[in-house]
Amino acid sequence: MASTYHIHRVIDGLLLGIALVTLAACEQPAARSKSIGDSSAASSANSPAGPTGGSSMVGIATFAGGCFWCTEADFDKVPGVISTTSGYIGGTKANPTYRQVSSGKTGHIEAVQVRFDPEKTSFAKLLVAFWPTIDPLASNGQFCDNGSQYRSAIFYEDSDQRMQAEASRAELAASGRFTESIATEILPATEFYPAEEYHQDYYIKNPIRYSYYRSNCGRDARLAEIWGISR
Repeated sequence: MASTYHIHRVIDGLLLGIALVTLAACEQPAARSKSIGDSSAASSANSPAGPTGGSSMVGIATFAGGCFWCTEADFDKVPGVISTTSGYIGGTKANPTYRQVSSGKTGHIEAVQVRFDPEKTSFAKLLVAFWPTIDPLASNGQFCDNGSQYRSAIFYEDSDQRMQAEASRAELAASGRFTESIATEILPATEFYPAEEYHQDYYIKNPIRYSYYRSNCGRDARLAEIWGISR
């Protein structure tokens, strides 16, 4: 993301064989998008998707886990997930841009909205899948990305999701795995704005850049340290 600008400049020069770019990697446009299975692609950038959108046959869950490129990639692997959309939530400015959110001045958090098939998975199972993808002890960002816009959070759509999220966090806190308190917040879902199109499915569109970023950000090394899971 913005804090790894120098990393992306290096990978441009070394691996892509072109002149060093002047924009951060998160700001580089890319052409195509994807959907999981037969679902449609993500919504257009900066068009709001309300906290209770979707049909009765599609569940919605929103998670923040630092860089949304990584959170999106992680949830795309979860069985029962129909689609994922990177975006911004929790702030006060309508239709925010990446530059505005990354400044930390709009109050938004980078997040991923997950649409899932309730017959194949559940919000409770998504919570189980979410925890090992983040550092729940970090209070002001995730891994190499620092700032409130990168903090971890679970956004609930209704009272049932809120209770499940709080119970899941309490269970993790009581498990004895960590001596420090859990910093991940549980917040009401507000207006969700899909990020610019070039952010959607970034790990598919730009696999070399993505892998280089993820590795050099220390994400997987930290996850292995606190969860004992190698990725």
